[in-house]
Amino acid sequence: MTNQLTALSPLDGRYHSKVSELNHHFSEFGLIRRRLQVEVEWLIALGNLPETSLKAFTKKQQTDLRKLYEKMTPKQALEVKETEKVTNHDVKAVEYYLGARLEEMKMGDLKPWVHFACTSEDINNLSHALILKGGLDDVVIPKMNDLIETIEKMATAYKAIPMMSKTHGQPATPSTMGKEFQNVAERLKRQFNNIISLEFLGKINGAVGNFNAHRVAFPDVDWKPFARDFVESLDLDYNPFTTQIEPHDYMAELFDSVRRFNTIVLDFDRDIWGYISNNAFKQIPVAGQTGSSTMPHKINPIDFENSEGNLGIANALFDHLSNKLPVSRWQRDLTDSTVLRNMGVGFGYSLIAYKATLAGLGKLEINADVLSAELDQNWALLGEAMQTVMRKYGVENSYEKLKDLTRGKSVDAKSLAKFIDGLTELPDDVRRNLKKLTPATYLGYAKDY
Repeated sequence: MTNQLTALSPLDGRYHSKVSELNHHFSEFGLIRRRLQVEVEWLIALGNLPETSLKAFTKKQQTDLRKLYEKMTPKQALEVKETEKVTNHDVKAVEYYLGARLEEMKMGDLKPWVHFACTSEDINNLSHALILKGGLDDVVIPKMNDLIETIEKMATAYKAIPMMSKTHGQPATPSTMGKEFQNVAERLKRQFNNIISLEFLGKINGAVGNFNAHRVAFPDVDWKPFARDFVESLDLDYNPFTTQIEPHDYMAELFDSVRRFNTIVLDFDRDIWGYISNNAFKQIPVAGQTGSSTMPHKINPIDFENSEGNLGIANALFDHLSNKLPVSRWQRDLTDSTVLRNMGVGFGYSLIAYKATLAGLGKLEINADVLSAELDQNWALLGEAMQTVMRKYGVENSYEKLKDLTRGKSVDAKSLAKFIDGLTELPDDVRRNLKKLTPATYLGYAKDY
């Protein structure tokens, strides 16, 4: 039996408890259940076509039919898998499963209408769209939102805490820790808004996208609006221009947006790792946890490291998915089929990462004293402000004078005050204001976002 110790994938083993909420959507069972849903709903929809010999289903009949997928269990899905061993076709196995249930429900006369005029991809594309939409709405998007909200709350908490910035790893113009957190939140929100506004497209237009069989069987039916209404009844968006497959362009857009979201989280993980390393943040010890097998004092930033590693795996998968899925030979090839089964893997590793980053953030305690001391040791940061004011008043070689004073040299409040006193070109009040400036107050709008 596969368990945590024998599972091939860490998602099904070590990390199963962290991603199990995705199983309902992205598992083989989830796919079978969605396929059955589409088949049942298509059958019900056909009953509303007066041109067919079907009678509209009563409310009770509709309820009973929908229970087939709403109440489906993994044990029942195994019956589909057993049939697939014979058919060697996963969608046909679902069709036969539904036919058998109709027989049990004394509705066997409906079996010819199951999968009527459909190609397998009519069922599959809608099922995959439902899987993606359900998994994102129920699991992934709420966790993304949790991460954004947590970072924004920390941005508010750190709003007034000055810090020394570093560009190229070197001391640079001060900011606040809150502003740096807000920068990340705003980047994430942009990608998040892309994700939640994306369409989930579907089609149900036959073997190569032209309703060929539909029109031969029922030439008086206007199949195009009927198909649109059906797709939209599943809370999906209709794509009228397809071959045998819905071309997966929207999936590529989705995976690219999630990949960009993940890249921002990864960038954030690395920055927080660095802030922990230079003691800008302390990590709150967790009772019973061990940082090192030999160094008892250590509290490692493992949550951020774990997140970074899992985001790399997720993004590698999303990159392949977004590059591969929109490409299909002529009207259809099967290279998308096996790839689509790995959508949940990308979201699984992403979910692990989001939870790890959140866990890491929950253990942080800002070390304002360290940040303050670092600023106090770097008065040269005010060189930018001074040379800019000097330029305003026409002082020649302003930049060069500050460069000579500060570059590679130790500068403190006294040496800067002495330099300011010598700037006789500046009005007295300007010199007084410059002398009041400190690295901790040279913040621009950093507190005002």
